[in-house]
Amino acid sequence: MAEYKLFPGCLMTNRLPFLEASAKVVFDELGLVTSPGEFSCCPNPVGLRFVDQKTWASLAARNISVAEKENKDIMSLCNGCAQSMIVADHELKHDAVLKKGVNEILAKVGKEYNGTINIKHFVRVLVEEVGLEAIKAKITHPLTGLKVACHPGCHYARPSHILKVEEDPMDLKYLHQLVEVTGATAVSFAEENLCCGNVVRNSDVNTANIMLKSKIDGAKRAEADCLTVNCPSCFQQFDSEQPKLKTLAAEGEVYKFPIFYITELLALAMGKDPKSLGLNFHRNKGKEALAKVNL
Repeated sequence: MAEYKLFPGCLMTNRLPFLEASAKVVFDELGLVTSPGEFSCCPNPVGLRFVDQKTWASLAARNISVAEKENKDIMSLCNGCAQSMIVADHELKHDAVLKKGVNEILAKVGKEYNGTINIKHFVRVLVEEVGLEAIKAKITHPLTGLKVACHPGCHYARPSHILKVEEDPMDLKYLHQLVEVTGATAVSFAEENLCCGNVVRNSDVNTANIMLKSKIDGAKRAEADCLTVNCPSCFQQFDSEQPKLKTLAAEGEVYKFPIFYITELLALAMGKDPKSLGLNFHRNKGKEALAKVNL
């Protein structure tokens, strides 16, 4: 396998470093070689893009140029980061005026965007390039008996005509397949493809909480023990914001539903110690869920 430039993103690096650590543990076990890059913010795929397209595209192009210099593809650990750079790359390749303007800006810092490398989400790299059988061969402590609801996230596969994922964007299976490889059972639920509400939080906290509650309630109805994500923004929404649901909860209802980044589950199934992965930094420790698999 080729070496990737690893793009963890701002949120993971600054607030959730234990998620990045779990990813690196899994990549090392699988022989997936990565190296750091002098990256900046992706930038945000929602806010900045619609305020100033050229600035948004310039920041994304700068990151792409860092990887281009080494002729290595970028592998992102974040849905939003992957989507933002892939969409910017697409727009720059199809808009000569935008590309010219962006390169005039990049020239001031000695960089140039050429559009010669690819940006990939790590879940796609794991399934399409490493392969499920190769991952399965590294599982030493299968999570048998654990029922896991999956949340792929909005930015993982959409806009599908640009991201061009191999999956049906309305029936995503890769995250399910990675859960099943660990020995756990992937549980489907009606709200699976709905937004977690994280991006809404800055403008309407109540709506964001309603969206979050809907997702967790759906996973509970499906009798899942926990929920897994492949995006740090989604992780933060699920793990950090649950205490705020008490204002919406029925009497006696408590929201402490455990959330795991998919590489945490993979690392656990590879025999890694929960504390070494930083699971103690989760707000919802998931002790009852992990007890089901003797962890």
